[in-house]
Amino acid sequence: MRTIYSTLACLILAVTTASAEESKGLSEKINDAFGYATGPFVSGIFKKIPIAGYDTQWIVLWLALAGIILTVVFKCINITGIKTAINTIKGKYTSPDAPGQITHFQALATAVSGTVGLGNIAGVAIGIALGGPGVAFWLFLAGFLGMATKFAECTLGVKYRKIDEDGTVRGGGMYYLKEGLKERGLAPLGVVLSFLFAICCILASFGGGNIFQVNQVTSQLINITGGAENSFFATNQWVFGLVLAIMTALVIIGGIKSISKVTGSLVPVMCIVYVVSAFLVIFLNIDKVPGAIMTIMSEAFQPRAAITGGIIGAIFWGVKRSTFSNEAGIGSAPIAHSAVKTDKPASEGLVALLEPFIDTVIVCSMTSLVLVIGMEFDGDTANYAINGQNFVLGEDPGWGLGIQMTSLAFETVHSSFKYILFACVFFFAFSTLITWSYYGLQACEYLFGKSKIVGIVYKVIFCLIIIVGSSASMGNAVDFSDASLFAMAIPNLIGVYIMIPVVKKELKSYLAFTKEKDAE
Repeated sequence: MRTIYSTLACLILAVTTASAEESKGLSEKINDAFGYATGPFVSGIFKKIPIAGYDTQWIVLWLALAGIILTVVFKCINITGIKTAINTIKGKYTSPDAPGQITHFQALATAVSGTVGLGNIAGVAIGIALGGPGVAFWLFLAGFLGMATKFAECTLGVKYRKIDEDGTVRGGGMYYLKEGLKERGLAPLGVVLSFLFAICCILASFGGGNIFQVNQVTSQLINITGGAENSFFATNQWVFGLVLAIMTALVIIGGIKSISKVTGSLVPVMCIVYVVSAFLVIFLNIDKVPGAIMTIMSEAFQPRAAITGGIIGAIFWGVKRSTFSNEAGIGSAPIAHSAVKTDKPASEGLVALLEPFIDTVIVCSMTSLVLVIGMEFDGDTANYAINGQNFVLGEDPGWGLGIQMTSLAFETVHSSFKYILFACVFFFAFSTLITWSYYGLQACEYLFGKSKIVGIVYKVIFCLIIIVGSSASMGNAVDFSDASLFAMAIPNLIGVYIMIPVVKKELKSYLAFTKEKDAE
C-alpha cells in the first residue's frame, strides 16, 4: 500500500516540478529516479514467459484469453449483436425518461474518443516495425474478439453505476468490482480489486491518456514546421503544450456533458477525415493492394524476420497494439458508458461492442494497409524502406519515429498529407486527453470522495502534465503509465469472469425487450 502511494506521489511530483524550459540534466534526474522507484512494478506487469521458444508478456496472454472466452460464452455477440446495437444507438429501444446524462451515441463517441488516438497511428506502426506486416492480421482479429470483452464490461458498468441526487452519474470498473462482487458474497475481494483498479486508472490517465498523446502531436507539429533544425517548437515545445492545456481545461471544467458534446461532434468528423485520407492513399495505390493483403496474410503465419519472434511475435504485437488502441478488457470505457440514459444495462453493452470495431477493425486496419502498401522490402530480408527512409524489421523505431513512419507512408501520395495527418493526430490527441481526464477524475472521486477540491486538484495536475509532457523527457514515467493501463485489466477481468452470470441475465432480458418492441 505504501509503495502505491509513494509511486503516485513520485509521478505527480515529477511532472509538476519539472521546468517548462528544456533542462536535460533535470529531465534525466527525474527519469532515473522515477525509473528506480517504479521499475519493479513495470517489470512485473510486462514480465515475459517463454512460449514455443519465444518470449511473450503474460499480460498480453491474459487479455487475449479474455476475448476468446467471452466471445464463446456470449455466442459470438460481436457478430450477432451488431444489428441490435445500431438500432439502440438510433434510439429505437430507449425511453426518453430513462436515467442517465448522455445519449447512447454520445456515450459511444466519448468512449471512442478515449481510444482513438496514439495507438491507431504510431502504435500500429510500432507493432508492424517490431513484429512485421503480419501483425496487421492479428491486430484485426484481436479487435474483433475485443468486441465481446467490451460488451461484458460495459454492461456491468451500467448495471452497478451510482446516480447522485442531482442526476450526476458515477460508474466504471471500481464500482462494479466493489458492488458486483459484494452482491455475490465476495465483498472483501471487491474492495481490494476496486481500490487497485482506481489507483491504476489515475496513473494511466496521466500517461497513456496524456503524456503519450501530447508527445506524439508535438512530434508531428515539429515535423511540419521545419523539423528539429528549423522549427520554433523544437526548442519551445512547452508553448504548444500550454495552448493544448488551456483548450483541454476549457472543456473538462464542464464535466461529462461538456465532454460528450465536444466528442460527439469531434469524433465522427476526425474519424471520417482520417479514414477518407487513408482510403485515398489506398485508392491511389490500388494496384499494390492485392500484394499488400497477401503480404499481411502470409507474414501473419510465416514472418520473414526471425528477429521479430516468428508467428508468436506477430500474435503478441497484434494483441498488444490492439489492446493499447481499443482498451478492451482494461475497464476504462465503462466509465464513459455508465453515464448513458438507459434502464437496460445490456443496451449499452451492445452499443459498446461497436467501439473496438470502429477503433481497431476499421481505423487500425486502414493504418496497417497504408503502412504495408508504403513498405518496400529488399528481397526476402528484414530491410525495408518507406518513402525513401530505411528501416529494419525487429528494430524498435521508438514512439517518435512511429508517427514518422505513418507520416512517410501517407506522404507517398503527396507531401501535403503530413499536414492532414497532423490535423488528425491533433484532434485524436485532444479528444483522448479530455476523455481520459474524465476517467481519472472518476477514479479520484471514488478514492477521495466527490468534492470541488478533489476535482480542481486533479484537473490542475492533469493540465500541468500536458505542458510538461510536451517537452520533458519522461521515458520511465511513460513506461509506468503504460504498465498501469495494462494493470487495470487484472482486477477488471477477474471481476468480469465472476459476474458473467449477471451479464447473461441482463442480455437475455434486453433481447426479450427488443423483440417485444420490434413486434409492436
